[in-house]
Amino acid sequence: MNPPFNAGDRIELVHMGEDDPCPIEPGAKGTVNYTSFFQDSWQVGVTWDNGRSLSLVTPPDEARLVG
Repeated sequence: MNPPFNAGDRIELVHMGEDDPCPIEPGAKGTVNYTSFFQDSWQVGVTWDNGRSLSLVTPPDEARLVG
């Protein structure tokens, strides 16, 4: 199974799952630091342009590559 993103990719958040107490806002951009697979989901470590570091878990979180 291939990861959804690779280290160094630039991404834009489409949607973050509703269970996060302090989510990143949709449309935020960031740089992927790492990906790892765990229990049927990908964990994607991201340094966001707003200064935060917060991982995505896909699914349920969604992001897309940006140029």
